[in-house]
Amino acid sequence: MATETPLVFPADHPALAGHFPGFPIVPGVLLLDAAIHALECEGHTVAGVASAKFLQPVGPDQPLVLAGPAGPAGEAGRASFEIRRGEQRVASGQLLLAPGAAS
Repeated sequence: MATETPLVFPADHPALAGHFPGFPIVPGVLLLDAAIHALECEGHTVAGVASAKFLQPVGPDQPLVLAGPAGPAGEAGRASFEIRRGEQRVASGQLLLAPGAAS
């Protein structure tokens, strides 16, 4: 079952200071971290990243929605996620779940 979680990365987030001066964008690692954290809060153990696509840059203070991660509905041992800004997809991917992870 996929859940939706609102996300916002504030302009004063430490990762934005050098990424990039004068035109800050949210680093992809922060987007991945949000998806991993959501799975871990549901009792799963994330073993790695199977795939990740960053489709649009995300600026500070932009409201986002994390859809999922949903797993393991499709391929065993994987959980899919998608991050949207309104109706626009900005990131998506699949995370690898450790064997014996919660379902």
